[in-house]
Amino acid sequence: MYFQHSSEIWSDHPELVAGVVVAGGITGDASVGPRVARFNAVAEARLATASEAEFPETQAWRRAFSRMGLKPTQYRCASESLLRRFRKEGALPRIHPLIDLCNAISLAFAIPVAVFDVAEISGGLEVRHADGDESYLTFSGQTENPDVHEVIFADADRRAHARRWTNRQSGHSAVRATTTAVLVVAEAMHGSASADVPKLTATVADELNGIWPVTPQTALLSPSSPRLEF
Repeated sequence: MYFQHSSEIWSDHPELVAGVVVAGGITGDASVGPRVARFNAVAEARLATASEAEFPETQAWRRAFSRMGLKPTQYRCASESLLRRFRKEGALPRIHPLIDLCNAISLAFAIPVAVFDVAEISGGLEVRHADGDESYLTFSGQTENPDVHEVIFADADRRAHARRWTNRQSGHSAVRATTTAVLVVAEAMHGSASADVPKLTATVADELNGIWPVTPQTALLSPSSPRLEF
């Protein structure tokens, strides 16, 4: 199994910083409430001084979406969408302890954090431009095809596990009660991303190790080291 970005993605987005965490032994019965509250408090404090749209992390992704031909206020990166909902509602819905935790970390860092069920990935996962014939399963059970040249997370069976890069994940590899092994991906492009993404990646690994009896594998990817084997 592997995770990587294509050479074209690195070429088009040289400011990209990507962190990866892989872990097995995940269960759905953990208690993460106090941990989630701690990260939520960080997001609350930051949102008290500025809206999520003003954050440099969000602005960097908006610029990237614009370069990809997407209207950034129509298609938002996942962290902006979470922050927007959190600001309006004061909380996020509880889904699964791992997802709740990663969503809270995403809020605190204002960086998109994607979590995939490894058992539902065929061969490996690559962030690349779509050919347009890949299959994407929505959370409501509908099948879509990405647009040609859209940035997707694609596996060996040509499933798109995310559309429009950090905009929307697939229901196919979503974490559920039966999930035991996960791939966590954090990506950022803002000025301090080279410091923030390693910190986020280490935070995710430390939190997983503190909740479940796991020893996560972590990596920072770059054009010179674009692939993680696990």
